[in-house]
Amino acid sequence: MDTQMRNFGLKVFSLVTILMILIQNSSFTVADSSGDEQLETMVEEDENELSYSSRTHGRTDELGAMEDDPWLMVQKKGNQFVVNDQPFYVNGFNTYWLMVFAADQSTRGKVSDLFKQASLVGLTVCRTWAFNDGQWRALQKSPSVYDEEVFKALDFVVSEAKKYKIRLILSLTNNWDAYGGKAQYVKWGKAAGLNLTSDDDFFSDPTLRGYYKAHVKTVLNRVNTLTSITYKDDPTIFAWELMNEPRCTSDPSGNKLQEWIGEMAVYVKSIDPKHLVEIGLEGFYGPSTPNRVQFNPNTYAQQVGTDFVRNHQVLGVDFATVHIYADSWISQTITDAHLQFTKSWMEAHVEDAEKYLRMPVVFAEFGVSTKDSGYNVTFRDTFLSTVYQTILNSTKNGGSGGGSLLWQLFPEGTDYMDDGYAIVLSKYPSTSEIISLQSVRLSKFNSLCSWKCRWGCKKKHALETSLYHDDL
Repeated sequence: MDTQMRNFGLKVFSLVTILMILIQNSSFTVADSSGDEQLETMVEEDENELSYSSRTHGRTDELGAMEDDPWLMVQKKGNQFVVNDQPFYVNGFNTYWLMVFAADQSTRGKVSDLFKQASLVGLTVCRTWAFNDGQWRALQKSPSVYDEEVFKALDFVVSEAKKYKIRLILSLTNNWDAYGGKAQYVKWGKAAGLNLTSDDDFFSDPTLRGYYKAHVKTVLNRVNTLTSITYKDDPTIFAWELMNEPRCTSDPSGNKLQEWIGEMAVYVKSIDPKHLVEIGLEGFYGPSTPNRVQFNPNTYAQQVGTDFVRNHQVLGVDFATVHIYADSWISQTITDAHLQFTKSWMEAHVEDAEKYLRMPVVFAEFGVSTKDSGYNVTFRDTFLSTVYQTILNSTKNGGSGGGSLLWQLFPEGTDYMDDGYAIVLSKYPSTSEIISLQSVRLSKFNSLCSWKCRWGCKKKHALETSLYHDDL
């Protein structure tokens, strides 16, 4: 153990000692919030050192956490995530192509590079594709016919994520044509002689539903060839996502998509009741909440067959998801209006998750494209800070803001895959610092919540939520 780590350990020991003194002196009580203020002050004063330590030692340690802590499932308790009954907030990222890169030995190393770099700034969750339907290097070459070498590549992604203490949200198909998605399922159906007229038949045709269910069953029951752990039993997997950005424009009422979500969420849970399930929605408000459509980025958003509140009230869905693309939805010219929209968009969904859904909400994609008119790194950093601060505002009040996943993180040497949103941490130190600082803040907040719970938190406390114990 080097000197910096030793110093970090002394700081943690000192903080624990101060906490115990505060508790013994009864300043850490419901009747007197001075203990909380002192704790928050100490946390802020310690922030720079913790941030430096997290970058130096390759991971963001929760206060008091041990390297050999058991690797347990993420669960939901009330409107928050928990691991081992302790709060868990998400600071994560998207990198959709990991399985495809892992399928080629010449690019497999990039998967490891990515997880290593992500862990260095404290990122703990990655969202990626567990599908590639009928395309180049396909996982599913045709209905229920799989390429074992590509499946072994997905095994590698899951195994490698565990090594770096990163959990995975695995998406099971795509609304868009990339990597096959619903359009490929419709092609398979037509080849089998089905009378299909629209890609949206994916949601309603019983044969295509059967194709999708078969894929779900195959993936969830997959035994990892590297770890010998069945996917449905692996704590490395944070959650299953039914579909990336589902839309059903042929039915603006939302009924067709609603029925599909209801059937598939329950089906996933019937195979795997242990893991969390989410839909993959962008967050557009629909017919069930006419008083909320004002928050949509445009009028078209309420005509794509999705309905944020109604969709997430389905049995089997554990948490809500929202995407944030002001530069696609409002204007591709960068303005402060993007920041204003982002803040109100997030706050509206956090409020709905608390009042109506009573579940966490994760802002599962957000980013700014370098291709936007007026783009600069300073604006991107400001945008990221806006998202992160809005999350923190919720967590500090025990709200439903469960975390966020930036779109998207790339390692060096993969620029040719960049869609304009890629962030290579080594190239953008200011952006890397913002991401790292959010990881530190959320990690410390997890620890504060844990100690408050352990030492006597009560309902009137500002941090109290349904995950805390009323009887302590």
